[in-house]
Amino acid sequence: MARAQEVGRMIARNIAPVVVRMAPQAAGGMLRGVLEIAIDGRGALPSAKAAAVRQLQRNGGSIDDAIESLIDSHVRLASAQGFVTNLGGVAALPITIPANLAGISIVQIRMVAAIAHLRGYDLADNRVRTSLVMCLMGADEVAKHISLGKFPTSPMAVATAPVFDPVLDRMVAEYVVADMAGRVSGKSMAHVFTKRIPIIGGGIGAVIDAIATRNVGEYAKIELANRRSHRYPAPVSH
Repeated sequence: MARAQEVGRMIARNIAPVVVRMAPQAAGGMLRGVLEIAIDGRGALPSAKAAAVRQLQRNGGSIDDAIESLIDSHVRLASAQGFVTNLGGVAALPITIPANLAGISIVQIRMVAAIAHLRGYDLADNRVRTSLVMCLMGADEVAKHISLGKFPTSPMAVATAPVFDPVLDRMVAEYVVADMAGRVSGKSMAHVFTKRIPIIGGGIGAVIDAIATRNVGEYAKIELANRRSHRYPAPVSH
């Protein structure tokens, strides 16, 4: 857990450029900043591909086992950043709520991107990037948006669509940021109350972020079906 806490603090330090773009109309800009950090890495946080390769090496080349390890490690990271970005109490809420939103987005997108890489998706493809962001909403929210006609299809279908849809990408960014902002700011009175208490708010934030990240990881594991026609190449370090 010590390493997870260190990386959690690193995430908190590096999200300032993202937090300043937290206005609703800047959802696309916020997510572009998150995607850059999550996929390419920064500082002590290795890239999503590097995380995927590392877990593949640790699990003897088994993609399924590597994915389970990725989910577990990112749940720990989510817990660490959730604690760090929720310590301040009521006086820090205007800062910590956006910081927590950016931090948990980085952790969850990195996890989903690493899973996608192991399953054979090109992380540089804008269609794949749209689908990665969609996964953050979870199975129930994605299904609801599809049933209401807000999303045309599933993350898997978006990732493999014939062409990139910039309009859909913008809509996904707006819906995802709004959905996550609602959860992070604490629509339930219990969450709002605990965020007003230093230290206790940090502990509750850590638990909530860990559970949410586990759910996102399990959804991505099911939704992003394998696209590799052969076994993943022998893992090598980059």
